[in-house]
Amino acid sequence: MGLLLWIIMPVAIALLALPWPRKGLHAINIGASVLLAGVGVYLTRLVILNGAVFYAMPFNLFFLDPVSIILLDLVLIIGLLTSIYTVGYLETEILEGQMKSGQVRPLYMLIQTFILTMVLALSVRNMGVMWIAIEATTLASVFLVGFHNGKVALEAAWKYIIICSVGITVAMLGIIFIHTAASGVLNNADSLDWTALFDNAGRLDGSVLRFAFLFILIGFGTKAGLAPMHTWLPDAHSQAPSPVSALLSGVLLNSAMYAIIRTVAIVNKSLGNSTFTGWLLICAGVLSIATAAIIILTQKDYKRLLAYSSIEHMGLIALAVGIFTPASLFAAFFHMINHSLTKSMLFLSSGTILQKYGTRETRKIGDLIKLLPVTGPVFLLGLIAIGGTPPFGVFASEFNILASVFKSGKYLLGTAIAVLIALVFAGIISVLFRMFYQRENSGATGLVPGEDNRFGAAAIVLLLAAIAVTGLYMPSAMKDLLLAAQRIISGG
Repeated sequence: MGLLLWIIMPVAIALLALPWPRKGLHAINIGASVLLAGVGVYLTRLVILNGAVFYAMPFNLFFLDPVSIILLDLVLIIGLLTSIYTVGYLETEILEGQMKSGQVRPLYMLIQTFILTMVLALSVRNMGVMWIAIEATTLASVFLVGFHNGKVALEAAWKYIIICSVGITVAMLGIIFIHTAASGVLNNADSLDWTALFDNAGRLDGSVLRFAFLFILIGFGTKAGLAPMHTWLPDAHSQAPSPVSALLSGVLLNSAMYAIIRTVAIVNKSLGNSTFTGWLLICAGVLSIATAAIIILTQKDYKRLLAYSSIEHMGLIALAVGIFTPASLFAAFFHMINHSLTKSMLFLSSGTILQKYGTRETRKIGDLIKLLPVTGPVFLLGLIAIGGTPPFGVFASEFNILASVFKSGKYLLGTAIAVLIALVFAGIISVLFRMFYQRENSGATGLVPGEDNRFGAAAIVLLLAAIAVTGLYMPSAMKDLLLAAQRIISGG
C-alpha cells in the first residue's frame, strides 16, 4: 500500500502532461492529492500500530517511523488543501490576465514534482538519497518561485537557487564526514543508513561527527531558513504564487529541519551528551528569532512579513531541539505541526487578498473583513494565532517550548526568547492590523465585497479549525506519535 506513494505522483505528472482541458487538469491534481492523503492515513495507522513501516523493495530504501510520518502527513494534508484552493486561485488569475490558460499544466506538473521530492526526502532511510531529494526540492520549486516571470520574481528565483545550492553543497560535505565517521564500523551499504548509524552511534568517530554536524547545520539550515543563511526566504516566499508560498513555508522548511534533527540524534548519542549540538542550535535559533523580530517591525509587504515569521518559527524549533530534553523535543514536533497549518492558512489567505486588492503593500489595503467576509476574519484570527496567542495551537507549542527552556535551568535564555516573541507579536499587530481598518487612502474604494474563490475559502476555514483544535485538545493518535517521535530522537 505504501508503494502507492511512488505510483500516484508519477502517474499524476504523466496525466497532467497530456492535453486535457483546464477542468480536467484541476480534477487530476485534486484527485491525486486525495489519493495521496488516503495513503497517508493508512500509513499513519500502520506506524501507530507497528512503530515503523519498512519496505524491502527497492534496495531496502523506504522506511517510515513516527518522526517521518508526522512530517509526511503535513505534506499530504497541506498538499490536498492547497490543491483545492488552487483551482479558484488559478481561475481568478486567468480571468484577470495575470496568467495564461496554457500555464496551468506546467504549474500543476511542477507542484506535483515538488511534493514528490518532499515525500522522497521524508520516507527514505539513506542520508545520501535524502540529500538528493532535498536538492531536488530546490530544482522543482525554483521554477515555481519565478513562475510569473517578472523581473523581481526572476531575481528571487535566482537568489533562491544560488543560496540554497551553496547550502546543499555544504550539507553534502557533512554527509561525507558522516560516511567517514562510519568507515570501519559499518559496511558501505549501511554507512549512510540513519537507522544503522543511530544504532551504532557509540562506535562512530565522535570528532569527525562534530565536523559533520557543523556542515549539516549550515547546509540544511540554509534550506530551513535559519539566520544568517535565511536571505533567500523572504524574496522567494513573497514572489511565488500564494499556493506555492504555502507549500514552501508549510512543508519545505520542515523537510530541511528533518535532516538536521536526524543528524542531531546520531551525533548526541555518539558523544553521550547534547552540549555540542545544543549550543549551536540554540545560537542559530536565537539569532533567527531576533532577526525576524527586528525586521518584522519595519515590514510594509504582508507576504514578506509572513516569510520573516517563518524564520522566527524555524528558530523556535531549532531552539527546542537544541535544549534536547523530552519536553522540548515533544514541543518541537508539536510546533512543526502548528506552524505548518497556521502559516499555510495565512499564505493561502494572502493570495486571496492579493487578488482582491492587487497589491502586497499593507498601506494600500483596508476594510478587509467587509470586502472579504470569510478570508478577512480567517486572516485576522490567523495573525493572532501565529503571534502565539491562545487558544490556538501555536500558543500551546510555544508555551511548551518556553516551559522546557525554563525547566532546563536556562532562565536568562527563556526570558530573552519570551521578550523576542512579544516583539514579533507587537510587530504583527502594528503592521498588519491596519489592513482591517476602513481607511480613505487604501485601495478598498470601489471594490465589490465577496469571495471569488469559495472552495479556497473553505480550505482555509478547515485549516483555521485545525489550529483551533490543536490549541484546545490533542487527539490521542497525535499525542502517541509525538511521544514516540520524541523517544526516537532522544534515544529514550
